[in-house]
Amino acid sequence: MAEAVARAAGALAARGVTSGERVAFLAANRVELLDLVLGAAWLGAVAVPINTAARGAQLHHILANSQARLLVVEAGLEPHLEGLPALPDLQARWVLGDRTEPMQAPVSPAVVAPGDPAAILYTSGTTGVSKGVVCPQAQFWWWGNNVSDQIGIQPDDVLHTCLPLFHTNALNAFSQALVSGATYVLGGRFSASRFWSQMADSGATVTYLLGAMVGILDSQPPSELDRAHQVRLALSPATPGRLLTPFRERFGVALLDGYGSTETNAVVATRPGEERPGYIGTLQPGFHMRVVDADGADVPLGTPGELLLRSDQPFAFASGYFRMPEATTAAWQDLWFHTGDRVCVEAEGSIRFVDRIKDVIRRRGENISSVEVEDVLRAHPAVAEVAVYAVDSELGEDEVMAAIVVKEAAQLDFEDLVEFCGPRLAAYAIPRFLVRLDALPLTENGKVRKPELRSRGTDGAWDRQPPRPRPTAPDSAPTQRTSHA
Repeated sequence: MAEAVARAAGALAARGVTSGERVAFLAANRVELLDLVLGAAWLGAVAVPINTAARGAQLHHILANSQARLLVVEAGLEPHLEGLPALPDLQARWVLGDRTEPMQAPVSPAVVAPGDPAAILYTSGTTGVSKGVVCPQAQFWWWGNNVSDQIGIQPDDVLHTCLPLFHTNALNAFSQALVSGATYVLGGRFSASRFWSQMADSGATVTYLLGAMVGILDSQPPSELDRAHQVRLALSPATPGRLLTPFRERFGVALLDGYGSTETNAVVATRPGEERPGYIGTLQPGFHMRVVDADGADVPLGTPGELLLRSDQPFAFASGYFRMPEATTAAWQDLWFHTGDRVCVEAEGSIRFVDRIKDVIRRRGENISSVEVEDVLRAHPAVAEVAVYAVDSELGEDEVMAAIVVKEAAQLDFEDLVEFCGPRLAAYAIPRFLVRLDALPLTENGKVRKPELRSRGTDGAWDRQPPRPRPTAPDSAPTQRTSHA
């Protein structure tokens, strides 16, 4: 491995890359990509892996903001670069073909400090311009060390990820293998129909699932491959609690929830045997947290609030957002990282994720957790996947809307679904608008693109509230409000 990385570093050096410079990568998972990302760190340079879905203004922003000197791009993705405005910092382009690329003679590793940047990982930008998270060398080591300890990774384990290398999860999975001496398998793009056969072929014992992946796998027709593998654990943050037991019973795999982000580390974890539906785990050693209200005051146990974090471990967290001082100052205040996530901590220390603050729905003076509404809707036997989000209300504040993907061969009546919600949700939290989709719009990381759903509005949606006639003046013809449904 070291020989391959040293040769990749030599190839980058031959193209003019030196310590401290940024190297951008636009490519799908492949062996050379991992070698080159690690080769950049070997040189003391900074890797900038880019979401392969990026194009246009977003792609230009990342390349311009990062001030990348070299862009390594997969041949099939070169069209993404067409028509981009000039990039004065970008001095060279290296196109990777379909065949394995020849590397150069190995070079010696640069001397780096734990706090030196190893990578800049750009956020998905679902709520605004992408921010480049500056990840120090030591942050990846702490990720590997912490997760390996938390879930008990052993040298004979095989860690298989199908997540892309521009996502922190795939890079951190490599760190876990490196620290523990386990085997790392970098797979291709997630495929529900081929997932378990890929796990069997690689001999995987640990895998990684994000976003909607667990629900998608669970919705597949039963197969003889469901148990024809060696996977025992899947790290699967944000998994609906109702899926923990059925998933284990069907696939023989324990789903371990947790909490971390590109900016932080493996801060909250569920260790094997401690799974508890509805909870993401407990705070792990080496980290501190506060849960605060909108004014920054600590809230009592059992009360939702924003999660603030900091670490005892040097350089375990990101050092800020690259060339975005205002965003950095807003996120790191008084030595605490403000996550933008709402959680609730119970007396015994268990932590429940409530919602992203930006996804909280405000209706009739009440705060509604989209996550909690989604959990109820997913419990309906005909619902495969769901996204709950806010749309504008004619009365001010928000209305609750849900986009539903129905299970194959299932029938779903929206009136029955509302009735199903009745005993399970507060009346104000039951969605007013419901729309059926063939699939939810997802990012490359498996996150639902809720801003895209919001932008579609309520046209074509079913409205559970009948249209109300407008008041009319005496002797005037009545008018009727037009329904969104």
